[in-house]
Amino acid sequence: MTAYLTFEALETGVVTKDYRPSVSVAAQKMEGSRMFVDSRKPATIEELLLGLIVASGNDAAVVLAEAVGTTEKEFVDLMNAKAAELGMTSTKFMNPHGMPHPEHYTTAADLAKLAISLIAKYPEGYKYYSVKTTEHNNVKQNNRNRLLFEDSTVDGFKTGFTESSGYSLIA
Repeated sequence: MTAYLTFEALETGVVTKDYRPSVSVAAQKMEGSRMFVDSRKPATIEELLLGLIVASGNDAAVVLAEAVGTTEKEFVDLMNAKAAELGMTSTKFMNPHGMPHPEHYTTAADLAKLAISLIAKYPEGYKYYSVKTTEHNNVKQNNRNRLLFEDSTVDGFKTGFTESSGYSLIA
């Protein structure tokens, strides 16, 4: 959903691909998968999208949320409003990065609705999901979707992992 709302913000002119939003302390301290944002060398929106999608960067998610929604809280409100608009009736977002929260949940069916809508509405953004490798601040990272490397007919989408749910894949 973070990528979806960023693509929407690009379409409406809220942000541009070359805009370099500031990096908050919260973004720099994010745990889990990271793209290694640096407040001294802010990344562009396009670099942040690659960090979010290819490297599963939780830090990138926070920077994008703050750039598009002003605050994480406001962005989460936008996420839930868009989820309702897309008919994602079994989803509630509590953060932009997907890290565990007792009230944060979704279903495979709802994530499929989101993926289908993103592909249909933002085909130019969908190309990021097939990128195999990204590099930021001299850190090179491979896409966690191993199918991109093993099957030429796979054109992307997203992986995930939490302790409670284990590994997941939308492809």
